[in-house]
Amino acid sequence: MGRILAIDYGRKRSGIAVTDEMQLIASLLTSLPSFKVLEFLWEYMTHEKVDCVVIGEPRTLNNQASEAVIYIEPFVKELRKKFPDLLIERMDERFTSKIASEAILRAGLTKKARRDKSLVDGVSAVLILQSWLEQTKMKASRL
Repeated sequence: MGRILAIDYGRKRSGIAVTDEMQLIASLLTSLPSFKVLEFLWEYMTHEKVDCVVIGEPRTLNNQASEAVIYIEPFVKELRKKFPDLLIERMDERFTSKIASEAILRAGLTKKARRDKSLVDGVSAVLILQSWLEQTKMKASRL
């Protein structure tokens, strides 16, 4: 069984989360400039088996695609081209940045650490992945 990755893709930075090999627990892998994500994934996937990549899908409150989709769609297209056999899923990422910021605040991190936008991106990726895992388990239990 391979790992599952989640990406909170942003215009400047992206957070990446990963599951354990049993696909049970989501953990922060890294945050990096968005232009380096494909290169990072290529390197990572040469060493680790990845079954699926979950991409955060920004939606508005009325469930429409948000303006951020103009940055994400070209990335997803390039990802599909570079990894044609890879399963790519989309996951609603509404409120993940806000929830991530609140979680970081509650964790008691210093003010300087809380200002680190890459930490918020990474925690957001973890939230996206954990939500996807829970949703997938719920679907499987209904079958």
